[in-house]
Amino acid sequence: MRQSPRQGNRIFSAVSAIATPALPLAWIVLAAAAAVGLARAQDKTPLAGVWTLNRTASELPREMGFNPDWIAGAGADRGGGSGSGNAGGGGGGRGRRGSGGGGRSAAAPTPFQGRRESYDEAQRLQLLTNEARNPAARLTIVDTPEAVTITNELGQSRTFHPTGREELIQVQAVTIPTTSHREGDRLVVLYHVEQDRDLRYAFSASTNPARLTVELQFLERGNGDKATRVYDPGASEPRTASSAAPGAPPRPSTETFDQRPGAELKGITSVGILVEDLGREAVACGLSHDAIESALSKKLGDGGLTVRRNSDEDTYVYVNIITTSVANGVCVSRYDAYLYTHATARLSYRDQPVLVQASLIHRGGIGSSTVAGHSAAVVRGLEGYIDLFLTQIHDANK
Repeated sequence: MRQSPRQGNRIFSAVSAIATPALPLAWIVLAAAAAVGLARAQDKTPLAGVWTLNRTASELPREMGFNPDWIAGAGADRGGGSGSGNAGGGGGGRGRRGSGGGGRSAAAPTPFQGRRESYDEAQRLQLLTNEARNPAARLTIVDTPEAVTITNELGQSRTFHPTGREELIQVQAVTIPTTSHREGDRLVVLYHVEQDRDLRYAFSASTNPARLTVELQFLERGNGDKATRVYDPGASEPRTASSAAPGAPPRPSTETFDQRPGAELKGITSVGILVEDLGREAVACGLSHDAIESALSKKLGDGGLTVRRNSDEDTYVYVNIITTSVANGVCVSRYDAYLYTHATARLSYRDQPVLVQASLIHRGGIGSSTVAGHSAAVVRGLEGYIDLFLTQIHDANK
C-alpha cells in the first residue's frame, strides 16, 4: 500500500514523541527522514512514466466496436448489408448497386423501433470507437493517490479520480461520463457511452519485462470486442524517411491536422445520394426505391445541401435496406445510412498515397411492422438519421 507525504509527517511526529535521552534526537530525525523518503518513493507507482506503443506485441484490430441493433436471425442472407457487425464498420459504397436482397428469417417480429442515439451519444460513440481503433503512440502517466493523469503524444490529457464515483471529463470538447477505480496497482476506467454501452480500459504494469499493458473491451450487456495494447518504457521518436529500417518504405514526417470534433464535416455543402436497389421481399413489403430516394433527397435539400441524385461521386449518402418477411404478414427491415467521402491516404504498406473511401458517419436500425405501414416506418427511420447527419454537418460549420 502506498503512503503519502502526509502519512510520512505522521510517522515523524510519532517517532519524535518517543525520543528519550537514551535515544538521541538526531537518530530520531534520521529515522523520520527515512520514513518520509520511503513514503515519497512509494508515491511512484508502476503505472507512472513514459510509455511507447509496441505495435508488434499489441493487438490492433481495425473493425472493433459496438454491435448494431440486430434482431437475432433477421436478414441472415444480408447480401449487400454491412458485414462487419460493428458500429461504423464496413458495408455499402461504390460498386455495390444491385447487391440488395435478403433471405427469409425465422426471427420473431418485434415492435418497429431501433436504438435512437442523441447527438451527444453519437459524438461519444464515434470519438471513443475511433480512439480504440487508433491507440496513442505514446502515453505519459502521472499517478498520485488522488488522481491519475494520462497524456498522449499530441499533448492531450485527461485526469481520472479513482474513487468509483461517476465524473464528467472533456475529450476533444465531448463530455463523457466516466467511472474509475483501482484494483491493487491496476487502474480500471469505464467510459459510459450510452445506455447499456460502456468502453472499459484496464491499465497494469509489469517489471519483467518492464511494460505497460492496456486491455480494452466494448461492453454491451457484459460482452463485446476486446483488444490489448502493449507499451514499452521510455519515449521513442517516430521514424522519418531517412531513419527507416533498410528495405522499408519511406514514412512521411509528422504532419499537423485539424483535431477539432467534426472537422471532417466542415465545408460540406453538396452531397450525392445513392439508394441501393431493393430486393423482391422489400418491394413485396411496400418499399419503393424511388420514393425513398425522393424523401431523403428532399430532407437533405431542406437542410441546406445541394443534392445530386443517384450519385456516388465525391461525398455522398449511401442507403442500404435488407428486408425479409416473417409469419402473419410481418415485414422486418434492416436499414443503414452512411455518409461517405473519398480522400488520398498514405498507407503503411504502400510507398505512395492511394485513393480510399472513408466513412464519415454511419447509423443503422432494424424493426418490423405489417405491410401496410412498413414503407412509412422505414422512411421515418432513415429521415431521422438524415436529420442527425445534418445536425452534425451544421454544427461543424458554425
